[in-house]
Amino acid sequence: MWRSLPSAARVLLAVRTLNALGAYALSFLAVLAGADLAAAALALFGGGALLSRWAGAFLLDRFSPRGVLTAGLAATGSALILLALARGPVQVLTAVTLVGLAFEVYEPASQELLARASSGERRHATYAMLGVTLSAAGAAAGLLAAVLLPLGVRWLVAVDALTCLVAAVVAAAFLPRDDVRPHRRPDLQSDDRPHRQHDVRSGLQTHRRADVRRGGLRDRLRRKAARRWRPPAALVRLTVAGTAFAVGTLAVMMYLPMALLERGAPAWLPGLTLSGAAALAPPALWAARGLLAGRSHGVILGTGTLLLGVLALGMASATSVPLTVTAYLGCAVATSVLLGRWQAAVADAAPEEERPRWFAFQGSSWGVAQPVVPPLAALAGTIAGAVGAGAFLTAGVAFLAVPLVLRRLTA
Repeated sequence: MWRSLPSAARVLLAVRTLNALGAYALSFLAVLAGADLAAAALALFGGGALLSRWAGAFLLDRFSPRGVLTAGLAATGSALILLALARGPVQVLTAVTLVGLAFEVYEPASQELLARASSGERRHATYAMLGVTLSAAGAAAGLLAAVLLPLGVRWLVAVDALTCLVAAVVAAAFLPRDDVRPHRRPDLQSDDRPHRQHDVRSGLQTHRRADVRRGGLRDRLRRKAARRWRPPAALVRLTVAGTAFAVGTLAVMMYLPMALLERGAPAWLPGLTLSGAAALAPPALWAARGLLAGRSHGVILGTGTLLLGVLALGMASATSVPLTVTAYLGCAVATSVLLGRWQAAVADAAPEEERPRWFAFQGSSWGVAQPVVPPLAALAGTIAGAVGAGAFLTAGVAFLAVPLVLRRLTA
C-alpha cells in the first residue's frame, strides 16, 4: 500500500510520522501545569487548538499548503520550546496558549495536500494510511515517553519541539512546490489587463471591454463571497455525524484503561491492549481495502458505526475482562477502517476552491467532542454504575446516532 501512494503523499506521511513521534508530550500537559493550573491550561490549549485549525484553513486562501504546513510545524516547535523553558503560572499559561494557537495550523494543509495528490478509492487509501501511520507512530511515541518521563515532563516537551522542527525542515525540503491555488480561474487571469489589440470593428471592441468589466466584477464578487463563506447544509450534517463519531471514539479510547482496572484487570493489561489494537490497524486496513472498494462513503460509515455502536454497548454491559478486551479490539479494527473515510468524503464532496474550509469545519468535530466526553461519561456512569461503563454507554449511543444523521444527508 505504501508503494502505491503518490510520492507527495509518502513525503507528507513521513513528515506527519516524524511529528507524531513527539506528540505524546501534550498528553502530559496537565502534569506539567500542575494541579492548580491544569484546568486553565487544558481549556486554553483546547480553545487555541480549535482556532488554529481555522487559521490554517484561511491561510490556505493566500499561501500554498506546503508553506502553511511548514510554518505550522515550525510555529508549534517554537512554542513548545517556550513551554519547556516556562517557569511560573503566567509564563506556563502564556506558552500553553501559544502552543494551542499553533498546534493545528498544519492540519487543513495536510488534508489538502493529500486531496490534491490522489482521487477516488486511492484517495481514501491515502487518508486511511495517514490514520494508521499516526496510530503506529503514537505507539512508538508511548515507548519513547516511558523512557523520557523519569527525566521529567519538560524533557518530553523538548523532544516534542525537536520532532516538530525536524518535520518542518523535511516538509520544506522534500514536499513538491505548489504555490498556485487550485481555484484560480484561468479565464480571469487575462481579465485584469485591458485588450490592446486594435479591432476595426468598434462594436466588437466595446463588447470585449464590457466582458472585461463583467469579468472583473465577477472576480470581485467571488472574492467577496469567499470572505463571507458559510458552511453548506451537507457539510453541517457531515460534521454533526463526525462529531458523534468523535465522541464515541474518544469515549472508548479515554476510558478503556479505567474500565479494565475497574473490572479487575492486572495493571499491565491496559497498555498491552492498546499496543495490540495499534498492531491490528495496518492488517485490518489492508484486508478491508479490496472488500470495500467501490462502495460509497455513506454506506461504509453508516454500517461501520452501527457495528461500533453494538460493540460499545456490549462493552458497557460486559463485566469480564476478556470480553471487554475482545470487544475493544473489534472496535479498534472497525475504527481503523473508518478513520480515513471522513476526510475522503469531505475531499470528494467539497468544491475544490472551498476544500480547506470544509476540512477545517468538519475537523472541528474532534475539538468539540473532546471537552464533551468527560461530563457525558460521568452522567452515563450514574446510570451504568461505573464511570468506565458509562463511557462505553455514551460511545454506543453516539455511534448509533451516526447512521441516522448520514441517512438524512444522503436522503
